[in-house]
Amino acid sequence: MLVPKLVTTLRTYTRDQFVGDLTAGLIVGIVALPLAIAFAIASGVTPDRGLYTAVIAGFLISALGGSRVQIGGPTGAFVVIVYGIVQQHGIDGLTTATIMGGLLLIGFGLAKLGAAIKFIPYPVVTGFTSGIAVILIVQQVRDLLGLRLASAPPEVVERLSLYAANLGTVNYHAVALSAVTVLIIRFWPRLSRKVPAPFVALLATTIVARMLELPVETIGTRFGKIEAGFPTISFPNVSLGQLRELVGPALAIAALGGVESLLSAVVADGMIGGRHRSNMELVAQGVANVVTPLFGGIPATGAIARTATNVKSGGKTPVAGIVHAITLLLITLFFGRLAALIPLATLAAIVFWVAYRMAEWQVFRSELSAPKSDAIVMVTTFLLTVLVDLTMGIGVGMVLASFLFMKRMAEVTNVTMVSQEFQDPRPSPDDSGAIYRRKVPKGVEVYEINGPFFFGAAEKFKDTLFEVSKKPKVLIVRMRNVPAIDSTAMHALRDLVRRTRKDGTVVLLSDVHAQPLIALGRSELLDEIGEENLYGNIDDALAAAEARLK
Repeated sequence: MLVPKLVTTLRTYTRDQFVGDLTAGLIVGIVALPLAIAFAIASGVTPDRGLYTAVIAGFLISALGGSRVQIGGPTGAFVVIVYGIVQQHGIDGLTTATIMGGLLLIGFGLAKLGAAIKFIPYPVVTGFTSGIAVILIVQQVRDLLGLRLASAPPEVVERLSLYAANLGTVNYHAVALSAVTVLIIRFWPRLSRKVPAPFVALLATTIVARMLELPVETIGTRFGKIEAGFPTISFPNVSLGQLRELVGPALAIAALGGVESLLSAVVADGMIGGRHRSNMELVAQGVANVVTPLFGGIPATGAIARTATNVKSGGKTPVAGIVHAITLLLITLFFGRLAALIPLATLAAIVFWVAYRMAEWQVFRSELSAPKSDAIVMVTTFLLTVLVDLTMGIGVGMVLASFLFMKRMAEVTNVTMVSQEFQDPRPSPDDSGAIYRRKVPKGVEVYEINGPFFFGAAEKFKDTLFEVSKKPKVLIVRMRNVPAIDSTAMHALRDLVRRTRKDGTVVLLSDVHAQPLIALGRSELLDEIGEENLYGNIDDALAAAEARLK
C-alpha cells in the first residue's frame, strides 16, 4: 500500500501524541547535529552539506515514508561510498549518482520490491557492515591523532601506510580531545539520558579548545567560514561518458540505501510493536535522494541509532521526524557560523564511536562459529569490502551466498529407486502413499524425486538414472514431493525419455503437482512424454504399467 504513514497517523492524531513527538523531535535534532557534520566531513565534503541532508532528507523521509518513527539523514554506512565517488568524480558526479540512486529506489518501491530486498543473507549484511565500520575507523585516524596530511588515499592499505610514515606529526592535544570525546559518549548516559552524549561531548570539547586556545584543527581552519542559510537549487553538469561510469555507484547507493532503511524500519517495528510499509519507505527514500542533492546534500537513508533515540524519547508518529528536521534547520540558520569552532578531533571521535558500535563485533565473532559456508560468505564479503570495493564486496557476497544456497537445495533433493522396497519402513499416521502397500509388477521400476527439481539437482537426477540397471519395460518417475521444476530439470527429463525410448522403455510420470504440471504444459516436453503418460497418483500409474506389460 503506497500511502505514507503520516497520512494514516494524522487521522487519529491526539494532543498527547504531539507532546511526545515534539519532545522526541527536539532531542533527535540535537543528536543529529554533530553526526550530520561529522559524516559530511568524513565523506570528503563540506560540513554544511551534511546539515542540508539532515534537514531536507529528514523532512521528506518522515513526511512520505512508510514507518511511523523512522528518522532519515546522512549515515556512517554511506561515508565510504560518498568519499570514493567524490575522489573520482567530484561533487557533480556525487550529485548525479545520488539522483540516479534515488530514481532506482523509487522504481524498487513502485515495483513492490520492498519485501525482496529483505532477503539479503545475514552473513552478507554482517560482513558488509563490519567492513564499512573498519574503513570508517581507518578514515578517522588522521583527525583522531591530528596528523599533518594534505590528503589521504581512499584505499585502506595505502592510507594505513601513509599514517605510519607520518606518525611523527601526531598532535597530542588532538589525541586528548579525541579521548575525552569518547569517554563522554561512553559514560555520560550513566549521568543523564535526557541530553544526548554526542552533543555534550561536542559542546564540552569545543569550549575547552576555545578557552585554552589549543593548537588543533577545527572546521573553520580546514573549510573556512560556514555560511548560515538555506541553499539554492543547482543541477549537476556531467557528460554522457560520466553517466555510464556512475551507474555502478548509483546501484551501490540504491542497494545500500534500501537495505539500511528497511533494516532500520524493521528494528523500529520491534520497538513500537508496529508494521512499516516497505514499498512506501523505498519510494520516500528515493524521493529524498532525488531532491536533497539538488540543494547540495549527500545520500541519505534511515538511521538506526537516531530512529531508536526517537522511539526512546517518546516519538510516536512521523511528526517527530518533521520536528527533528525543523530543529536542525533553525540551528543551521541561527547558529551555523558557530560550527566553525568545532575541533575536527571531536567529530572524528564521534564517527569512530558510531563505527565501533555499527560493527557489532560480538555478532561478527558469533558468525565465525556458524556453519562453515556462512562464515566463508561473511569473511569474503568483509575482506572484499575493506580491501577492494564496497560494490565488489556485497556483489561477490550475494553471488557466493546464492551458490551455497543452491548447493544446499541440491543436497536436499534426492532421487531414489523405490521399486519392491519399503519406502516407509514403519507405518506413519498417513502412509497411504507408501510403495510397500502396492504390488510393483515385474518389468516395472519406480524412481522417486524428493525436493525441488531445479538445475542444482538435475545432475544428481542424471547420475542416478544414467544407467537403469534392468532396462525395464516401464519406468515410473514419481513426483509427489516435487513442489517446483525448472527448465534444466525438464531438459534432464527429456534426455531420460529419449534415451530410454531407444531401449524400448516407456516413461510414466505420477503425482505431478500444479507448478510442474503447468511448466510441462507450456513446454514441448509434454508432447515428448505424451499427455497420456501423466497420472495423478501412483495407483493409476502402476495399473497403466501393468496393462502395457500385458
